[in-house]
Amino acid sequence: MDDLKFCRYEKKGHVAYVTITRPEVFNALHVYANEELARVWDDFAADDESWVAVLTGEGDRSFCAGNDLKFTAEMSRLPREERPPAGFPPSGFGGLTSRYDLFKPIVARVNGYALGGGLELAMACDIIVIAEHAEIGLPEPRRGLIAGAMGVHRMPRQAPLKAAMGYMLTGRHIPARRAYELGLVSEVVALPDLDAAVDGWVRDILRCAPLSVRATKEAAMVGLNMPLEEAGVANYEWETRRRRSDDNIEGPRAFAEKREPQWTGRWRE
Repeated sequence: MDDLKFCRYEKKGHVAYVTITRPEVFNALHVYANEELARVWDDFAADDESWVAVLTGEGDRSFCAGNDLKFTAEMSRLPREERPPAGFPPSGFGGLTSRYDLFKPIVARVNGYALGGGLELAMACDIIVIAEHAEIGLPEPRRGLIAGAMGVHRMPRQAPLKAAMGYMLTGRHIPARRAYELGLVSEVVALPDLDAAVDGWVRDILRCAPLSVRATKEAAMVGLNMPLEEAGVANYEWETRRRRSDDNIEGPRAFAEKREPQWTGRWRE
């Protein structure tokens, strides 16, 4: 994908790295950046050799400051026929917040502000590693908006209700350490240690069988919408594939032979 202007997309082994490259606006996203990121996540989802992704923003000031409101305001002054399309791609803000069928793990490397849509992007990831100087929040009500890219729904599911409501109804920022206390993020580290911390999570994910990871994420996320007894007997697509995979045999065999498993991520139809 050589035509990307607003993000960088790199693959190293089984890891895909997605970097928003609009530091001049704190990595805020406009309609064209959203479209690019949607294409990037489409590619990641379709590539069986990409097992995990890392999402971040360029620089050390901002992960993503959400929707580019200055761009939105400028476009609103144009004649209607000259304005770019409004709204997000079907897969949501950043091409990710409404993508409910992507069961590969995604790690958010939060290197600075994650506000509004930026926090919504991070909450759509599975693991959030945040620099200790960073702040997160959903300040949309202060702009006459709401966190409509699933933020108003994800935060009450990922933090205690009263704490979530307090921050959502006031638009207050949440310091990194407080976000960790609330369970909104997975780890807080000093900025110089951020890459090493992210690499540690990625490395441990890659130690696991990729289909086991996908089946685990699918069962956990889909099962959240079911009563416990129903979730326990439901059929999950990636668990079916895992059972038909070479890795289902390789894992126990490697354990018995006291060696590291050699995962392939392949399954039999």
